[in-house]
Amino acid sequence: MTIKINGIRYTTPEALQAIDNPDVVTFLQEWYDDKDHVTGHTSGSTGTPKTIRLSKQDMLASAKITNAYFDIHSESRLLLCLSPSYIAGKMMIVRSILAGADLIVVPPSSSPLKNLEQDIDFAAMVPMQVETCLATPETAEKFSRIKQVIIGGAALSPVLEERLQQVPTRCYSTYGMTETVSHVALRDINGVKKSPDYFALGNVHFETDERQCLIIHAPHLHQQTFTTNDIVNLVDTTRFEWLGRHDNVINSGGVKLFPEKIEAKIALLVKQRFFIMPEEDTRLGQRTVLVIEDIPWDKAGKKRLQEQLKQLLHPYEVPKKIYFREHFTETYSGKVIRKLM
Repeated sequence: MTIKINGIRYTTPEALQAIDNPDVVTFLQEWYDDKDHVTGHTSGSTGTPKTIRLSKQDMLASAKITNAYFDIHSESRLLLCLSPSYIAGKMMIVRSILAGADLIVVPPSSSPLKNLEQDIDFAAMVPMQVETCLATPETAEKFSRIKQVIIGGAALSPVLEERLQQVPTRCYSTYGMTETVSHVALRDINGVKKSPDYFALGNVHFETDERQCLIIHAPHLHQQTFTTNDIVNLVDTTRFEWLGRHDNVINSGGVKLFPEKIEAKIALLVKQRFFIMPEEDTRLGQRTVLVIEDIPWDKAGKKRLQEQLKQLLHPYEVPKKIYFREHFTETYSGKVIRKLM
C-alpha cells in the first residue's frame, strides 16, 4: 500500500494510525483489507437510505476516467474536504491513491479553505462550501488558486452559478449517484465551454425510456446499465440537459411542470430556502404551490411576492398558494424532503 497525505507518504497499515483523521483511517483500512468491496450508502433522496456494496474494481475504474479527464498525476495536489462516509469523499481518496497524488486533507466544514495555504489542482465540494468560500475576500482568493473544482451533492443555485462566472477556477457540476460510483457526466459551469448540457465521461453513453428518464450505460462498471428517475432532454448519446425528477413532476391541467426549473427562475426573488411542490386541485388535477422556510409573512409581503411571480412565470407555473415552515425536514445527507410536514 502507498498513499501520500499532506505531503507525507504512508506505506504500511500500521503507519496509517499517524493520520490525524479517523474517518480517513477507517476508509483506508477498509480499502486495503482483503475484501473486494467497501460499504457505501445511498443518499436517501427519494426514500430510506440503503447500505450497498461498492466494488473496489468499479471505484478504480471510475477514478481512472476522472483522473484522465482532469489530468491528475503524481505531481497533483487533491483536496479532500468531504467526509469519506460519502461516495464523493471516498472517491477523492481513491483518485489520489491511483495517481500517486498528494491528498491534502482538511476537516469537512462549510469553510474548507479557511486554514489552507497550498495551491490545489483538483477539489470536490458541495454548493454550500463553494458559497462560503466566495463569501469573504480571503477565502475567495484561496478558491481562485484551485485549478479545477467539481460541485455536486445538491442543486446549484442560479445565484451561485452567476457568481462563479467571475472566478478563474474551472468549475463543473457533476451528475451521478452512489450506485454509479460517483459522477458519470459533467457540465461546464463557467469558462468558454459553459453549457446547460451534461457530457459523458469515458465510454459512458445515454438513452431515455418511455418516461423520458435517463438510462445510463457505463461499460466500465460491473452493472453497466442504470435506469434513473431523472427526466432529461437528450441532445445525443453523450449529452443531455437535466429537466427534473420524475418523482417531482407536476401535472397541472395536462401540462407537465418541472419544479426544479421553476425554482431556478424564482431563485433571485426568495432569499430563504424554498421548494415548489404539487397540491391536489379539483379542476386542474394538481396545482403548483410554493413552500418557504421561514416564519409566516404578513399579507403585504405575500402579495408583493405573488405579483413578482406572476410577472416572471408562465400562468401554469405561478404558485396558487404560498406556505411557510420554520424548519424543513432533511434526509440524512442534508437534502430537503419536498413535503408539507
